[in-house]
Amino acid sequence: MIEDMIRVQTMPRQEIVETLVQRQHLAELKSLLEPLPAEEIATILEALDKESAQIVWSQIPEELANNILWEVSDSCREQLVGEREPSFDESQICAFELVDGKLLQIAVSSRKDLEGKKPIWIDLINVTKAERNFVGQHFGLSLPDPGDVTDLEVSSRFHVEFSGDIHLHSNFLLDRAGSSRSIPVAFVLHNGVLFTLRNEELPVFRLQRLRAHAQPGYVSDAFDIIIDLYGADVEYSADSLEDIYATLGKVGHQVLSEAITDKEAAAILGEIAEQEDLNGRIRGNILDTQRAINFLMRSRVLSNEQFEESKQILRNIESLNSHTSFLFDKINFLMDATIGFININQNRRINKLTVLSVVFMPINILAGMGGMSEFSMMTQGIPWPIAYSTFLAVSCLMGGITFLGLKYFENKEKQSAKLVPIRNR
Repeated sequence: MIEDMIRVQTMPRQEIVETLVQRQHLAELKSLLEPLPAEEIATILEALDKESAQIVWSQIPEELANNILWEVSDSCREQLVGEREPSFDESQICAFELVDGKLLQIAVSSRKDLEGKKPIWIDLINVTKAERNFVGQHFGLSLPDPGDVTDLEVSSRFHVEFSGDIHLHSNFLLDRAGSSRSIPVAFVLHNGVLFTLRNEELPVFRLQRLRAHAQPGYVSDAFDIIIDLYGADVEYSADSLEDIYATLGKVGHQVLSEAITDKEAAAILGEIAEQEDLNGRIRGNILDTQRAINFLMRSRVLSNEQFEESKQILRNIESLNSHTSFLFDKINFLMDATIGFININQNRRINKLTVLSVVFMPINILAGMGGMSEFSMMTQGIPWPIAYSTFLAVSCLMGGITFLGLKYFENKEKQSAKLVPIRNR
């Protein structure tokens, strides 16, 4: 409306004014689009005519353009960018087909790569909502957000939909140097296809891909894949427990040494606390795996061979549970021993202060007496340098005698303590 009003008016440099107004409107349009999510911008583009949609598209930030292309229809996308297809930017989508008993990976970089393919495993890593919706619509299901699975109750993490789809939400261990955490993973079994969704790469999944690719007949269907993933997670947890054993062994040698300083004890306590956290995380993850395996066995969807393999995984989990309990006991012992050394160090410092106070106690008594007026009366007629020098010598002599007496009784107690074990023999 403003542009039409400017056109009908006669003014000097009218073209410059029209250009400035146009730029101002485009800047305002861009500021309006910046806070909007990709879904709303896609809805706006769908509702506009071709010319207006192209104007709006020209003001969209480049980093948001790819997400919007996932949301708009094919006809609208062709009007805006022609033959350009939305791509998977920072996400990673891996599809696997079963060929001659081996898992062969299908490179997925655009939407057309999935057309005509019959994968048995779709692995989605750090995908956006639009990318997740596209994959779900392509295969006829709704895929969950792996970041939301931790908000579900434990009883809701394993369930079967009315359509027959099996949903499992589990935590997998990610143990790296200096940090360990649990990564939520969503599993969906739909028409013989396994969909796995997570926001980070995991060593367990990478190992599974290598095994299935290198060993013919390693997997036969989607249930083999999910059981092997859970089995590999148990193996990964067992390796992490071995690392805890090794670390606690080194810590134990330090704790059981003759003496440790407070600084060393603080470092040991930090190391023990870190291993305790990792041990607890491993225990929680394997219990979560145990619930998932039990759910699959109760669902009666496994073959006899898969059922036996699941039972073996459960036996491995039971053995790991006993190991984690043992590690908790060892961690508590090392923690108590370290705290005991800290108390011993404190007692030594207090003992030194006690000795000093006992040594100076008679000196303080003499000093109090020397400060009285009676001392001046007693030393009347004696030059004060001689009087006070004698007083100082007597004080030092009493302090030395007290110190030697304390050392004598201390050595006597040590000798008697050494004789006790010999008598017991």
